[in-house]
Amino acid sequence: MVHVYLDDYRPCPSGFVLARNSEECKLLIDGEPIGVLSLDYDLGWGEPTGLDVARHIVEHGRYPREIYLHTSSLSGKMQMYQLLYLHAPEDVIIHNGPMPQEVLSNIGNRTSINQSNKGD
Repeated sequence: MVHVYLDDYRPCPSGFVLARNSEECKLLIDGEPIGVLSLDYDLGWGEPTGLDVARHIVEHGRYPREIYLHTSSLSGKMQMYQLLYLHAPEDVIIHNGPMPQEVLSNIGNRTSINQSNKGD
């Protein structure tokens, strides 16, 4: 299981796989189970948005365990949240905001531990 961070500009947090555009993100979603997905809305001028990714999730039923919306676009955040909230199974957790530092630290620390154990 992987954690995915969709953003065209911001740096990727430790423990996440970076998707710089909606197509990369959709491929990751379709390819393997996602633990945590963090979505940006605006992905570059004229490019598909995080809402396109949210639609893809709903249309294909490939829900991550947890979804965060780290976008600075208030209207984009609202659209993604409403779409996902209305259609997600009960066991999917949808957060109407970015990941707290504690979540980022926990995922980054688990990744560091797993990588150090591979060297044993």
